[in-house]
This record gives sequence, C-alpha cells and structure tokens, in this order.
Amino acid sequence: MEDCRRRYGDSFTLRIANEGVWVFVSDPDSIKAVFTGDPRLLHAGEANVVLLPVLGSNSVLLLDEGAHMRQRKLMLPSFHGDRLRGYAETMRDVTEEAIGSWPLGKPLATRPLMQALTLEIIMRTVFGVQDEDRKARLGAALSELLRWGTDPRRVALGIALGPQRVIRLGLYRRVLEPADDAIYEEIAARRAAGGLEERDDVMSLLLQARHEDDTPMSDQELRDELITLLVAGHETTATGLAWALERLVRHPDALERLREGDDDYADAVVKETLRLRSPIGIVLRKLREPMELGGRLLPAGVNVVPCIYLMHRRADIYPDPLAFRPERFLEGQGGTYTWIPFGGGVRRCLGASFAQLEMRIALQTLAGRLDLGAADSPPEHIVRRGITMSPSREGEIVARARTAVRSETSALAA
Repeated sequence: MEDCRRRYGDSFTLRIANEGVWVFVSDPDSIKAVFTGDPRLLHAGEANVVLLPVLGSNSVLLLDEGAHMRQRKLMLPSFHGDRLRGYAETMRDVTEEAIGSWPLGKPLATRPLMQALTLEIIMRTVFGVQDEDRKARLGAALSELLRWGTDPRRVALGIALGPQRVIRLGLYRRVLEPADDAIYEEIAARRAAGGLEERDDVMSLLLQARHEDDTPMSDQELRDELITLLVAGHETTATGLAWALERLVRHPDALERLREGDDDYADAVVKETLRLRSPIGIVLRKLREPMELGGRLLPAGVNVVPCIYLMHRRADIYPDPLAFRPERFLEGQGGTYTWIPFGGGVRRCLGASFAQLEMRIALQTLAGRLDLGAADSPPEHIVRRGITMSPSREGEIVARARTAVRSETSALAA
C-alpha cells in the first residue's frame, strides 16, 4: 500500500485474483464521498460476501440497503447509552480476574491473553451465559471456530474457492456445527427461561427485539448476528489491546500518564493505538453503478477501498504520523473521515463504542494493577494474521505486580 501511494498517489488500482478490480482511496474527500454515498450504489454487504460461510446470510455485515438498515436498527440499542455503560463493570471484573492467572516476571505474549479476555467479555455481555458448564462448552466451541476461521491458510483457501463453493463443499462444517449447536441451545434455553426484561446481555435484548411487522427475530437471525458480534468484536479488539500494550511499554511517559486515571487521556491512548496500529487496514464497497470519485469515473462492479492504513499515516492530517503520541487526540487531530478504524457512514461498526470502552477499561486496569515493561527485544512490526494486522511477536511484554499496589494492600490489611 505504501509503495503504491508513493508511486501512484492517493488513488490506485489493484487487480486481485478471484477478487476483481480494487480501487484504493486514501484522501479525505474521496473517503467522505464513499461513506456518505448512496447505499444503493455502494454495497458493503456484497463486498464482504467472503464471510458468508461463517456469518450466515442474515448477518448485518452481509446485508445491503433496506435489509441492512432494518437489521441494524434492531441491534443498535444494545450498544448505546445506559446499556453500554452497564457493561463497564463486567469489563473491569473480567480484566482483574484475568490478571490473577498471568505468569509474572517473564516475557508474555499478550495477544493470546487478550483473546481470552475479549472472549470472556463477549460470553458475559453478549451471550449472557452464567452456568459455568454451559459457558465452558460454548466457549470451547467458539474458540475453536475462531482459531480455525482466522488461520491464514484457510482464509486464503476460502478466498480462492469463493463462498458458494466453500458452502457446497462443507469445508467449515466440522467447526461450525458444534458452535451452532451450542448457540441454538442457549437461544432455546433463554426463550424458555423467560424474564428477559430483567437481563441486560445482548442476546436477551435481541430476543425482545421486534421487526417492523412486530415479529421477533428468528433463531437463524439470532445465530447469525451473535456469530457476527463474536467475529467482529473478538479478534480485532484483542489485537488492538496487544498493540496498545506493545506501544505503551516503549513509551513509559504515556504509560505513566495512563496510570493517573484520566479517562480522556485513556481514550486518547485507545484512539492513537487504533490510528497507528489499526487491526483492520481497509473497508470495501462494491459499486452497483458507475460513480465519479476523485475526478475518475469508476465502472460498476469494481470494489472501492477506503484505506484505513494509508489515511491514518497522512502527514497533512497527523503531523509526524509514525510517532505514537496520544496527546494528538487531545489537541483536536483526527475527524469523522480521517480517523476511521471502524469504517464510516451507515456501515460504521455497530460495536465501535463498545470496543473503545472495552479497550480503555482493560488498559486502565492493567496499568493500575501491574508494572508493565518491554521485553528485551526491538519494537514489533506488522504481520498479517487472517484479516487482521497483528504484532509480529504477539505483543510481547513483561508484567510484574506493582510495588504501590502491594503497599496499599498491606496497609489495608493492617
């Protein structure tokens, strides 16, 4: 991407086997035009069809136009306002519990630890499973699905074959069926138990949601949206947290300021991490009709690619763009069409606020409970793992119990 921008400018075309023509754009005006364009002309669901075998045909990520907006309206209330703030305590509890199992004083690969952390948060806030045995069964099935589905070789095979052939050949069934069985079992149990209005997990809220004709979501719809929330909110957030820790231990001033407990600064740390090390590098829109963009007439059928990676490295938007400097977001840098780790427009990620809150609370808790330092190794570079851009050594750090925390605990005991 960087080589192409140096050679061709902010807009360039790639021809990718089995994927057709991709037109990358990375200037604010073009990205705004895509994000605010007519959703009947710019199809995101059609562009994401490679995810169909795992997510299912009802996934909000794979729907377009009216069907997308109807499904989006059903899901939005779970991720805003009081509902979102109600998840904060669970996020903090899960992080504190996780710290207790970490081996301290030696190098830790944080990405797997963050995967376990984000999965547990999803299990409690999205699926709302309380029974430990059922949670273990569901968690094991979902973990295997995530592990199998994000393997780069299988991702490449799925792209090469195409989604319809993958479905016909049943390549994902071995790992999908245990996960599906566990999810359908939870849906049935939750419907039978009643008392949904007294619960605040996302599954219970979706079970109460109604379409415009007052019909509830079907079990298949619920399954597809729950899997979508899992896939969209697990790997990406875990990777973002691993990157945040990898950056913070190499910037001790930022780590110390984070430890002071200022929520605004913690939010800036999250934003700067997602700017400089966004787990996802691009978003896609497939053109249904010709469209003029950046002075060029693009034909129907091409994929327009707002490039997160390149936008976030524009020196005219972010001075000294390769520096990790959270303060830039307290100074007003970034904007709706220049800070885009969650995409934009009517397709902006439903869980964006949830993910940012989750990252902030996890980082504040970890910084408050542990002394965090860099392992004896150079900064990590970006590598591709499935669809995410991950740290090359899994976000390696060294964590130790904080002296101040130990002293406070001893004083309280006395």
